[in-house]
Amino acid sequence: MSLKIRLARGGAKKRPVYRIVVADARAPRDGRFLEKIGTYNPMLAKDSAERVVIDLEKAKSWLAKGAQPTDRVLRFLDAAGVMKREARNNPQKAEPGKKMAERAAAKAEGAAE
Repeated sequence: MSLKIRLARGGAKKRPVYRIVVADARAPRDGRFLEKIGTYNPMLAKDSAERVVIDLEKAKSWLAKGAQPTDRVLRFLDAAGVMKREARNNPQKAEPGKKMAERAAAKAEGAAE
């Protein structure tokens, strides 16, 4: 059974509150889970202590059993010092699209004349 440590959404419309849960990878996002190990409230200030609350001992035990955290949960665990998250790099993201490249070529051509 493939286990994930992920977020399950709760709260009202436009007021999300997430539970950090351990669930089977095939289970729905807000469906069945094995254990709740924390909470995440994005509505609180970034420096608030209650914004992310994780039981680190439970998280470590589930990681030892082979559970894989999602990217957002991995960020939380990295901030807590439990795991290391590798920085991502996408150099193609900064490149302009086709239309912008065509406009830049036309502008350079006009400036050369």
